[in-house]
Amino acid sequence: MTIHPLVIFFASIFTSNMIFSNFLGMCSFISVSKEVETATGLGIAVTFVLTVTTILNYFVYKLLIYFNLEYLRFIVFIIVIAAFVQVLEMFLERYIENLYYALGIFLPLITVNCAILGVSLFMVIREYNFLQTVFFGMGSGIGWALAIISMAGIRSRVNENILPEGLRGAPITLIITGIMALAFIGFSGIVQIS
Repeated sequence: MTIHPLVIFFASIFTSNMIFSNFLGMCSFISVSKEVETATGLGIAVTFVLTVTTILNYFVYKLLIYFNLEYLRFIVFIIVIAAFVQVLEMFLERYIENLYYALGIFLPLITVNCAILGVSLFMVIREYNFLQTVFFGMGSGIGWALAIISMAGIRSRVNENILPEGLRGAPITLIITGIMALAFIGFSGIVQIS
């Protein structure tokens, strides 16, 4: 049974969200979700990188299969992701300097975001065709951005001064993440792609 690309797109945003259903990309999710502005910038950058690298890794994987080198996919996927982020960083520094300085350290952090590698690996495991891969990469990026922007909005409203010392910082963030994941489970009756 072939899943329609739009179903994959919406499922990867809501019911199969990389943060809330797979808990991938948590390190940057926790550390960068303190302010809405920086979370939005990182969310847009991750969405762009995730979409493009998933497409690139689709073609690279087809090339690896052709040459019977499928066992190299982990290493090659990481190299493609790191190279693309480096090229993007150089492009932004050269042509869109304001955005480059606004994103700052967050651009290199995208390279080590395990959600980006995870999407490429899920694409292979689920045997998506090209159109499904494009919508899966884009939807996963939008879902990740939605999660981090929502978390930043909630964290900006939480007054950590009234919290007990043991709940400040990462602990309250993980509790909020769990509650948000439970809320996203409510969408699971709609569609799920696992």
